[in-house]
Amino acid sequence: MARAERPPASPEAGATERTSDGPGGARATSPDRPAPSPSTAASSSRGAGEGLVLLGEFGRAHGLKGEVRLKSFTKEPKAIATYAPLQSEDGRRFTLKSVRPAGGGSPDLVIARVEGIATREQAEALNRVRVYAPRERLRGQEGGDEFLLADLIGLTARDGQGVVLGTVVAVPNYGGGDLLEVAPLDGGPTGLLPFTHGFVPGIDLAAGEVVVDPPEGFFDRGADTVAPGPDAGSA
Repeated sequence: MARAERPPASPEAGATERTSDGPGGARATSPDRPAPSPSTAASSSRGAGEGLVLLGEFGRAHGLKGEVRLKSFTKEPKAIATYAPLQSEDGRRFTLKSVRPAGGGSPDLVIARVEGIATREQAEALNRVRVYAPRERLRGQEGGDEFLLADLIGLTARDGQGVVLGTVVAVPNYGGGDLLEVAPLDGGPTGLLPFTHGFVPGIDLAAGEVVVDPPEGFFDRGADTVAPGPDAGSA
Protein backbone atom coordinates (compact mmCIF):
# COMPACT_ATOMS: atom_id res chain seq x y z
CA MET A 1 0.00 0.00 0.00
CA ALA A 2 1.50 3.33 -1.00
CA ARG A 3 2.00 6.05 1.56
CA ALA A 4 -0.16 9.15 1.30
CA GLU A 5 2.09 11.79 -0.24
CA ARG A 6 1.69 15.56 -0.21
CA PRO A 7 3.70 18.40 -1.77
CA PRO A 8 6.35 20.02 0.46
CA ALA A 9 5.08 22.80 2.69
CA SER A 10 6.05 24.75 5.75
CA PRO A 11 5.57 23.17 9.20
CA GLU A 12 1.98 23.37 10.36
CA ALA A 13 -0.17 22.71 13.34
CA GLY A 14 -0.79 19.23 14.55
CA ALA A 15 1.36 17.44 11.98
CA THR A 16 3.69 14.56 12.47
CA GLU A 17 6.04 12.70 10.18
CA ARG A 18 7.40 9.20 10.25
CA THR A 19 11.12 8.56 10.13
CA SER A 20 13.30 5.52 9.60
CA ASP A 21 14.69 5.82 13.12
CA GLY A 22 13.79 3.92 16.27
CA PRO A 23 11.22 4.89 18.90
CA GLY A 24 12.67 8.39 19.35
CA GLY A 25 12.71 9.22 15.65
CA ALA A 26 9.24 10.66 14.99
CA ARG A 27 9.15 14.40 15.56
CA ALA A 28 6.57 17.18 15.91
CA THR A 29 3.89 17.55 18.52
CA SER A 30 0.40 16.18 18.56
CA PRO A 31 -2.77 18.22 19.07
CA ASP A 32 -3.61 15.71 21.76
CA ARG A 33 -0.40 15.90 23.79
CA PRO A 34 -1.92 17.52 26.91
CA ALA A 35 -3.74 14.27 27.62
CA PRO A 36 -2.28 12.36 30.58
CA SER A 37 -3.55 9.11 29.10
CA PRO A 38 -4.08 7.73 25.59
CA SER A 39 -7.81 7.39 26.16
CA THR A 40 -8.18 11.14 26.70
CA ALA A 41 -6.03 11.81 23.65
CA ALA A 42 -8.37 9.78 21.46
CA SER A 43 -11.28 12.11 22.05
CA SER A 44 -9.75 15.54 22.62
CA SER A 45 -9.02 16.33 18.97
CA ARG A 46 -12.74 16.18 18.26
CA GLY A 47 -13.94 17.71 21.52
CA ALA A 48 -15.14 20.90 19.87
CA GLY A 49 -16.57 19.37 16.72
CA GLU A 50 -15.47 17.35 13.72
CA GLY A 51 -14.35 20.47 11.83
CA LEU A 52 -11.89 21.69 14.46
CA VAL A 53 -8.32 20.75 15.36
CA LEU A 54 -6.92 21.31 18.85
CA LEU A 55 -3.96 23.74 18.75
CA GLY A 56 -3.32 24.69 22.36
CA GLU A 57 -4.41 25.00 25.98
CA PHE A 58 -4.18 28.04 28.22
CA GLY A 59 -2.47 27.69 31.58
CA ARG A 60 -1.86 29.96 34.55
CA ALA A 61 -1.66 33.74 34.38
CA HIS A 62 1.78 35.27 33.92
CA GLY A 63 2.43 38.53 35.74
CA LEU A 64 -0.12 41.23 36.47
CA LYS A 65 -0.92 42.67 33.04
CA GLY A 66 -3.02 39.95 31.44
CA GLU A 67 -0.38 37.68 29.94
CA VAL A 68 -1.09 33.96 30.16
CA ARG A 69 0.84 30.73 29.70
CA LEU A 70 -0.19 28.76 26.62
CA LYS A 71 0.79 25.19 25.78
CA SER A 72 1.13 25.12 22.00
CA PHE A 73 0.70 21.96 19.94
CA THR A 74 2.07 23.40 16.70
CA LYS A 75 5.45 22.16 15.46
CA GLU A 76 6.87 25.67 15.94
CA PRO A 77 5.20 26.75 19.22
CA LYS A 78 5.01 30.45 18.35
CA ALA A 79 3.23 29.62 15.08
CA ILE A 80 -0.02 29.13 16.98
CA ALA A 81 -0.55 32.90 16.78
CA THR A 82 -0.78 32.69 12.97
CA TYR A 83 -3.96 30.59 13.11
CA ALA A 84 -6.02 33.26 14.89
CA PRO A 85 -8.77 33.73 15.62
CA LEU A 86 -8.76 30.58 17.70
CA GLN A 87 -11.90 29.37 19.38
CA SER A 88 -12.84 27.46 22.50
CA GLU A 89 -15.32 24.62 22.90
CA ASP A 90 -17.99 27.07 24.05
CA GLY A 91 -17.55 29.27 20.98
CA ARG A 92 -15.41 32.08 22.39
CA ARG A 93 -12.82 33.51 19.99
CA PHE A 94 -9.26 34.53 20.84
CA THR A 95 -6.71 36.57 18.91
CA LEU A 96 -3.13 36.30 20.13
CA LYS A 97 -1.53 39.73 19.94
CA SER A 98 1.92 38.35 20.74
CA VAL A 99 3.62 35.18 21.91
CA ARG A 100 7.12 34.54 23.22
CA PRO A 101 8.92 31.48 24.57
CA ALA A 102 8.25 30.85 28.23
CA GLY A 103 11.74 29.48 28.82
CA GLY A 104 12.54 26.69 31.22
CA GLY A 105 12.26 23.02 30.32
CA SER A 106 9.02 23.16 28.29
CA PRO A 107 9.78 24.18 24.68
CA ASP A 108 6.10 24.00 23.72
CA LEU A 109 5.09 26.53 26.39
CA VAL A 110 4.74 30.18 25.37
CA ILE A 111 3.65 33.39 27.07
CA ALA A 112 0.73 34.91 25.19
CA ARG A 113 -0.93 38.29 25.19
CA VAL A 114 -4.58 37.88 24.21
CA GLU A 115 -6.66 40.64 22.71
CA GLY A 116 -9.15 41.90 25.29
CA ILE A 117 -7.30 40.36 28.27
CA ALA A 118 -5.63 43.08 30.33
CA THR A 119 -5.66 41.94 33.97
CA ARG A 120 -4.36 38.99 35.91
CA GLU A 121 -7.90 38.07 36.90
CA GLN A 122 -9.00 37.90 33.27
CA ALA A 123 -5.95 35.79 32.41
CA GLU A 124 -6.63 33.39 35.29
CA ALA A 125 -10.14 32.82 33.92
CA LEU A 126 -8.56 31.29 30.80
CA ASN A 127 -6.78 28.54 32.74
CA ARG A 128 -7.45 25.08 31.22
CA VAL A 129 -9.35 26.53 28.23
CA ARG A 130 -8.47 24.63 25.05
CA VAL A 131 -8.31 26.50 21.74
CA TYR A 132 -9.00 25.16 18.25
CA ALA A 133 -8.77 26.19 14.60
CA PRO A 134 -10.99 25.09 11.71
CA ARG A 135 -9.59 22.05 9.94
CA GLU A 136 -9.88 23.73 6.54
CA ARG A 137 -7.47 26.42 7.73
CA LEU A 138 -4.82 23.71 8.04
CA ARG A 139 -5.56 21.81 4.85
CA GLY A 140 -2.95 21.82 2.11
CA GLN A 141 -0.12 22.59 4.54
CA GLU A 142 0.93 19.04 5.31
CA GLY A 143 4.05 18.19 3.35
CA GLY A 144 5.68 15.03 2.05
CA ASP A 145 5.24 12.34 4.69
CA GLU A 146 3.39 14.53 7.21
CA PHE A 147 -0.13 14.00 8.50
CA LEU A 148 -2.61 15.68 10.80
CA LEU A 149 -2.57 13.48 13.89
CA ALA A 150 -6.34 13.75 14.29
CA ASP A 151 -6.71 12.16 10.85
CA LEU A 152 -4.81 9.04 11.95
CA ILE A 153 -7.27 8.26 14.74
CA GLY A 154 -9.88 5.77 13.58
CA LEU A 155 -7.80 4.22 10.80
CA THR A 156 -7.97 0.45 10.40
CA ALA A 157 -4.62 -1.20 11.21
CA ARG A 158 -3.60 -4.09 8.95
CA ASP A 159 -0.41 -6.12 8.80
CA GLY A 160 1.64 -6.65 5.65
CA GLN A 161 -0.51 -9.63 4.64
CA GLY A 162 -3.69 -7.57 4.81
CA VAL A 163 -4.98 -9.08 8.05
CA VAL A 164 -6.94 -6.55 10.11
CA LEU A 165 -5.37 -6.22 13.57
CA GLY A 166 -7.42 -3.42 15.06
CA THR A 167 -8.02 0.32 15.02
CA VAL A 168 -5.84 3.35 15.78
CA VAL A 169 -7.47 4.95 18.83
CA ALA A 170 -4.89 7.61 19.78
CA VAL A 171 -1.56 9.17 18.83
CA PRO A 172 0.04 9.96 22.20
CA ASN A 173 3.46 11.46 22.75
CA TYR A 174 5.18 11.02 26.10
CA GLY A 175 8.35 12.88 25.17
CA GLY A 176 10.12 10.24 23.08
CA GLY A 177 8.23 10.73 19.81
CA ASP A 178 4.74 10.13 18.49
CA LEU A 179 3.19 6.69 18.97
CA LEU A 180 0.24 4.89 17.45
CA GLU A 181 -2.06 3.28 19.99
CA VAL A 182 -3.86 0.35 18.38
CA ALA A 183 -6.90 -1.34 19.90
CA PRO A 184 -7.28 -5.04 18.91
CA LEU A 185 -10.47 -6.40 17.38
CA ASP A 186 -11.26 -8.50 20.44
CA GLY A 187 -11.42 -5.48 22.72
CA GLY A 188 -8.38 -6.52 24.76
CA PRO A 189 -5.49 -4.30 25.91
CA THR A 190 -4.20 -1.79 23.37
CA GLY A 191 -0.61 -1.65 22.17
CA LEU A 192 1.75 1.21 21.32
CA LEU A 193 3.92 1.40 18.20
CA PRO A 194 6.54 4.07 17.43
CA PHE A 195 5.35 6.16 14.49
CA THR A 196 8.30 5.30 12.24
CA HIS A 197 8.66 3.74 8.81
CA GLY A 198 9.89 0.53 10.39
CA PHE A 199 6.72 -0.02 12.39
CA VAL A 200 4.27 1.91 10.18
CA PRO A 201 5.36 1.24 6.58
CA GLY A 202 2.14 2.35 4.89
CA ILE A 203 -0.64 4.92 5.33
CA ASP A 204 -3.62 5.39 3.02
CA LEU A 205 -5.90 8.08 4.42
CA ALA A 206 -8.32 7.81 1.51
CA ALA A 207 -8.84 4.10 2.22
CA GLY A 208 -8.91 4.67 5.98
CA GLU A 209 -6.08 2.21 6.55
CA VAL A 210 -2.62 2.02 8.02
CA VAL A 211 -0.15 -0.84 7.54
CA VAL A 212 1.74 -1.76 10.70
CA ASP A 213 4.54 -4.22 11.42
CA PRO A 214 4.22 -5.01 15.15
CA PRO A 215 6.49 -7.47 16.95
CA GLU A 216 5.22 -10.91 17.96
CA GLY A 217 2.95 -10.75 20.99
CA PHE A 218 2.39 -7.03 20.49
CA PHE A 219 -1.05 -6.86 22.08
CA ASP A 220 0.07 -9.01 25.00
CA ARG A 221 2.31 -6.14 26.08
CA GLY A 222 -0.49 -3.68 26.72
CA ALA A 223 -0.36 0.07 26.28
CA ASP A 224 2.16 0.56 29.08
CA THR A 225 4.92 -0.96 26.99
CA VAL A 226 6.26 0.42 23.72
CA ALA A 227 7.43 -2.04 21.11
CA PRO A 228 11.24 -2.39 20.97
CA GLY A 229 13.24 -0.83 18.15
CA PRO A 230 13.60 -2.81 14.92
CA ASP A 231 17.23 -3.64 15.70
CA ALA A 232 16.76 -4.46 19.36
CA GLY A 233 18.41 -7.71 20.32
CA SER A 234 17.12 -10.31 22.70
CA ALA A 235 17.67 -9.80 26.41
